[in-house]
Amino acid sequence: MDFGLKGKVALVTGTASQVGMGKAICLTLAKEGCDIISADIDLEGAKKTADAVKAQGGKAIALKVNIAKPAEVEEMVKAAVKEFKKVDILVNTAGLIAALGTPFLDSKQESWEKDMAVNLYGAMNCAKAVLPGMVARQYGKIINFSSVAAKVGALSSYSAAKAGVVSITRGLATEFGPSGININAIAPGIVSTNLFAAIGAGAEESYKVLAAHTPMRRVQTVEDMANAVAFLASDISKNITGQTIQIDGGQVL
Repeated sequence: MDFGLKGKVALVTGTASQVGMGKAICLTLAKEGCDIISADIDLEGAKKTADAVKAQGGKAIALKVNIAKPAEVEEMVKAAVKEFKKVDILVNTAGLIAALGTPFLDSKQESWEKDMAVNLYGAMNCAKAVLPGMVARQYGKIINFSSVAAKVGALSSYSAAKAGVVSITRGLATEFGPSGININAIAPGIVSTNLFAAIGAGAEESYKVLAAHTPMRRVQTVEDMANAVAFLASDISKNITGQTIQIDGGQVL
C-alpha cells in the first residue's frame, strides 16, 4: 500500500535505542518517503538511527533534546524547521518508567514527577512546539504513545501518565481537528524492547511466558508499532482522530 508520505517531514522522539520503537518508526517512515528528525536525550544513539535512515537512502538529522524541558523542545523544533522547512508528522515515542511498579505507599514524589515529566508533559511540550506550524499550513499528524498500562494500572505513576496521554490526545484532536490536524495515540502491550528488559521482561523465556497469556500468543514487535504509525501518519487514515489504538495481541482481553 502506498501511504503517500513522500516529501513529508517526520519528527520522532525516543530514537536512541537501536532495538527500540523509535528507530523502527524512523526507518519505516523513511521507507515511505519521509525526511526524518531523529531526536533523543542520547544524541549518539539518535545519530546512529539517523545514519541507519541515510544508509537505506533517506534524509535524516539527529537532534539532542530533553522533552521534559519546554525550552529544549522549542529549540529542537526550530532546528528541524531550519533544516527541512516544516514538520508534517510528530511521533511522541519517548518514554520512561521511573517507579518500576513500586507499591503506591512506598512510591516517591520524585518518581511520579519523572514519569509525568517525560510520558505526559514531554508529549505535550512537543505537540505545543509543532502545532503552530501545522495550524498555519492547515495540515499535520501527531501520534502519541500511551500504553495498555493506562487501562490495567499495573505501574501507578506510569499508568497515570499514560492515561493522561489518552486524555490529552482526545482534547487536542477536538481542538485542532478544524485546522486539518489528526491527533491519535497508540497503546502498546508488551513490546520486545530494552524498556521491557529493564523491568524484568527481557529474557526470551519471559517473553514466551507473557505471549502465552495473550490471545494471539505473541508479544509485539517494534515493526508492529512502526506500521501502525505509518498508517496514522498517512491520509489513508484522514478521518481517524482522537483515537487510541491498542496493539497488544489481545493482552487486555
